[in-house]
Amino acid sequence: MIKAIIFDLDNTLVDFMKMKEEAVDAAIKAMIDAGLKLEAVEIKRKIYEVYEEEGLEFQEVFDKFLLREFGEINYKILAAGIVAYRKAREAALVLYPHVNLTLIELIKRGYKLAVLSDAYSKPAWLRLCYLNLQHIFDHVVTFEDTGVFKPNPKPFLKALELLQVKAEEALMVGDWPQRDMAGASKLGIKTAFARYGDTFGTLESGADYEIDDISELLSILEELNGA
Repeated sequence: MIKAIIFDLDNTLVDFMKMKEEAVDAAIKAMIDAGLKLEAVEIKRKIYEVYEEEGLEFQEVFDKFLLREFGEINYKILAAGIVAYRKAREAALVLYPHVNLTLIELIKRGYKLAVLSDAYSKPAWLRLCYLNLQHIFDHVVTFEDTGVFKPNPKPFLKALELLQVKAEEALMVGDWPQRDMAGASKLGIKTAFARYGDTFGTLESGADYEIDDISELLSILEELNGA
């Protein structure tokens, strides 16, 4: 019997890639307006080169881009980019359809809920609080809680320990087959692939279930628990 649902955060609850794209585009426009003498396409390519090296959560991406490009930081340009990025990020940070309704219904049905994210604690909690989800989950496990990324078993085991459930009593919901689905499956956790958040063009997810809308979890759980 399933007693707990473990959710990935980005591209499962939150459309992270859409938010990142819109925020970076806004920052580029603002930096050009502040005097940056490069084409927008070239700036974007170089910013994403930094992200590829440092990870999408890297907080000093514009600093590193400017230093690499010009050997110094023009703080007028940097500040313009940061402010525009933050404003656009907040505007674009939205939940996928039916997330709130589904989470509330899961709580009503007595399920324990957790987030298991490869993000660092601060940005993960900032996203959750901005979206008013900070009180929804029983536990939130981030990279800093174990020091390793999925599919390493440690994050999954940490989530199970905090939720006080066995692997066979949990369902993992995520968008990344190689991390979310593979890591959970190896421990015997049931898996649901959030196809609506897929950014890789995945053909075979390897998951027990695939969903096009998060609300489909409700019927899956009814099936699993014999309701």
